[in-house]
Amino acid sequence: MAEATANGLGQHALHAAHEAPAAVAHADAHQEHPIKLYLVVWAWLFILSTCSYLVDYFGLHGYLRWSLILIFMILKAGLIVAVFMHMAWERLALAYAIILPPILVLVFVTMMVLEADYTLFTRLTFFGSGP
Repeated sequence: MAEATANGLGQHALHAAHEAPAAVAHADAHQEHPIKLYLVVWAWLFILSTCSYLVDYFGLHGYLRWSLILIFMILKAGLIVAVFMHMAWERLALAYAIILPPILVLVFVTMMVLEADYTLFTRLTFFGSGP
């Protein structure tokens, strides 16, 4: 009973409680990622850029060309945001706050494109092809 303090903890428990936050703060203070991760991401960015240039080199046209270019562009942007901007290690709420708005913009743009086709179809149906 001699070891009890005013809050009911012994000296050993108090000492352990005071050391734990310092160890956690020191561990969270500096975080390094292995250089291999950055080299692998750089290699993937190089490969995706090469594929993007090959789409133009082989002379692909139409929707295939633009679809491939957009896919490669989104993959490269995802790698850059995830690794170089450290979003892969952020809290989920912050990741949603940054990633969700562009996704919603793409959804709304898709809705506008579909609506534009419908509007054009309606105008051509009721007003004809024009003078």
